[in-house]
Amino acid sequence: MPYTPVTYDYNNLYDSSFSPGTVHVKDTRLAQFFRRYLWEKLYSVFEFNIPKEWDQTYFRWSLFWVGRLAIFHDDRFGDIFQHCTLGGRGLYYQPTRALIANPVIGKSLNLEIGEECALVKMQPDYCGAYDLVSFYADMLALCAEAAGMNIVNSKLAYAFAAKNEAQAESFKKLFDNIQAGNPAVFFDKKLLDEEGNISWQMFNQDLQRNYIAGSILEDMAKWDARFNTEIGIPNVNIAKQSGVSDSEVHANDTDVQSKALVWVEEIRKGFDKANELFGLDLSVKYKYEEEKPEVLDYGENVDSWSVARG
Repeated sequence: MPYTPVTYDYNNLYDSSFSPGTVHVKDTRLAQFFRRYLWEKLYSVFEFNIPKEWDQTYFRWSLFWVGRLAIFHDDRFGDIFQHCTLGGRGLYYQPTRALIANPVIGKSLNLEIGEECALVKMQPDYCGAYDLVSFYADMLALCAEAAGMNIVNSKLAYAFAAKNEAQAESFKKLFDNIQAGNPAVFFDKKLLDEEGNISWQMFNQDLQRNYIAGSILEDMAKWDARFNTEIGIPNVNIAKQSGVSDSEVHANDTDVQSKALVWVEEIRKGFDKANELFGLDLSVKYKYEEEKPEVLDYGENVDSWSVARG
């Protein structure tokens, strides 16, 4: 079933049936940050030649988010496009009608695909890339959250034993003052035990072993490189070590271009039909077709690295 963007409350209601709340990062600001970042990457992969009167933002949203748009002639606005829902069924179970509802146009349209309009779709299944972008945005958001938490937790190697809630609150205030970087911190002697020692205990003396933020950032680079592979941006997408040949590095090239070439082929089919019906000059180009990613050498002293270029 083709995906149509809906509001966050509907998404949460749907996703909560199979996505545990403890790892559910949909519609958080962090996930939204990465979604915007990844959408811009996806938009950069293709170059479009469309009429200057067509709004680029709406065009990209219709094609990449919704997954399809219909190009048709309107007596008032001329040759235009709109995102659409689908109807009808042909011999091979493909939709035959494009259903359009825009109050500015003034009426609902039910157009025959291939005769009254040209349907341009991103993928063969009429879907967009919203699920793809959301998945990688979620993974990057989870990694970023984990890295931030680890950096904070790696600052402290003490556990405080409080006799009551009031003393616990005093220890919290003491910790806040220390973390704020104050050169001198003063506290009530009631926080001392019977022997005059403060009631804290070191639970981990080796902070280096507790620090994994560096590894998480490497994982984020791998997720980013994998997304580049998904959308067609040339990248190495392997952990390069000494002895890895250029041919092994470029073995990823076919994987990088596989989806993008399918997408551009689908878009071209729709553009060609629109050009035929309405005398337009629409075209699309995949920017990295036949391009190989650059191989970077960081030296033998580096155990591994990830490169994502785009």
